[in-house]
Amino acid sequence: MLLLLLSNFVLMAFDAREANTQQRVIRVWTQTTADFVQSPVTFISSAVTNYFSSISSMRTAQSENDELKQRVQELEVEVQNSKSLAFENERLKSLLELKSEIGYRFLPAQIIGRDTSAWFDTSIINRGSLDGVKLNMPIVTNGGLVGRVTAVSPLTAQVSLITKDKSGLGAVIGALGTSNALGVVSGSGKREILEMGYVPGSIEVKVGESVYTTGQDGIYPPGLKLGEVAEVRAGSASEALKIFIQPSAKLSSMQEVAVLIYEPPPRPEFDKSLPNANKKK
Repeated sequence: MLLLLLSNFVLMAFDAREANTQQRVIRVWTQTTADFVQSPVTFISSAVTNYFSSISSMRTAQSENDELKQRVQELEVEVQNSKSLAFENERLKSLLELKSEIGYRFLPAQIIGRDTSAWFDTSIINRGSLDGVKLNMPIVTNGGLVGRVTAVSPLTAQVSLITKDKSGLGAVIGALGTSNALGVVSGSGKREILEMGYVPGSIEVKVGESVYTTGQDGIYPPGLKLGEVAEVRAGSASEALKIFIQPSAKLSSMQEVAVLIYEPPPRPEFDKSLPNANKKK
């Protein structure tokens, strides 16, 4: 009996229809249940798909970002190289202008090494004896005198800077031939400072005046600019002035220099300079 009632209930439920749509109730319930189960599955499936799509997009964006960074670095290198070439061209032009100013032949060279220790303060250039470089040849820049060659190998040469040279060189404050402020310039032991002595205390010297070589030292030709007077310590009729000079050449940052193809004229022998001296036969 119970079985018959259950069967009748199932048939009635299966055949039951909604009043508005006339759809079977069992179909509506089945569709509702399916939608209830399918919605989370669809949501999860869509979320997983979007997640992997996002990862793929991120990888693509990262790859494009890396390519852009690499391109930016390449462009920065190109810009830096262009600037370096422009600066090098300017320095080389300055050396060409220097040739017309000093009137001596010179050999362009590059600084390839430095020893900035307190004992030496020297530089190495990429020119040597195979290029015609010899000991004591002057080294200059468009700013002025740098120093002289103190050691030579076939391919390179060592340059001692004027700021460390204690041997002294003849110099004049003002124009050579018209100024009486003659003296000797030597390294002071301090970088970027020269010291000038033996200038009579009675001579007026002003800060900012230019200092040039006289050629009396037998190493440097006359007329090379050394720098400008930075400080003058007063002397007297019996005491020489003490003068400090700021070199005009940028010794700490120079990259291109010029080796002057200059050899001082031979000095006359002492006995030949005396008209009544007995000549050796």
